[in-house]
Amino acid sequence: MPTTDRNTPNTTDSAFPLLDLESLIRSIPDWPKPGVLFKDITPLLADSAGLALAVELLAQPFRGRGVDLVAGAESRGFIFGTAVATALSAGFIPIRKPGKLPAETRSEEYELEYGTDRLEIHADAIRPGQRVLLVDDLLATGGTMAACCRLVETLGGSIVGIAVLIELEFLVGRRALAGYPLHSVLKVSEG
Repeated sequence: MPTTDRNTPNTTDSAFPLLDLESLIRSIPDWPKPGVLFKDITPLLADSAGLALAVELLAQPFRGRGVDLVAGAESRGFIFGTAVATALSAGFIPIRKPGKLPAETRSEEYELEYGTDRLEIHADAIRPGQRVLLVDDLLATGGTMAACCRLVETLGGSIVGIAVLIELEFLVGRRALAGYPLHSVLKVSEG
């Protein structure tokens, strides 16, 4: 019988159970403010097999889809976005908080489930027609990702899809992204 190394996740052979990614994500109640249940991915990031599997499951639906660039929002979108970009042999574009990018930028304000914020992208980060995959760790109300989509489209990019590790379905963020292909690895139905 074949054996698998814990550091080499097996996503196709049903004889071996998949690593339980959910068990590597911890829920922190009332952070960053009362009423918010924060999904802490740091245990998953520290687990080599969990991290490798998460990246593969984010990238897999977009293989062969002609992705030129992967974009990720600060800061956890950087972690998964760069890894997915590498897996897809694509470039990576950071979308950052105001004042963090040194060249000319475009900006977009958005709403979070607990306030508002603003994101920026370099004005020359995407050439018109480039195919962009947006990646983040979590989809909540969809405000952050919708702002990222607007930034990409403002620069003339074509959105291939959106990939998130965790989708908080009860916050219906999918509605804010209607019209974009959305892939979520894990879905949480209750808060």
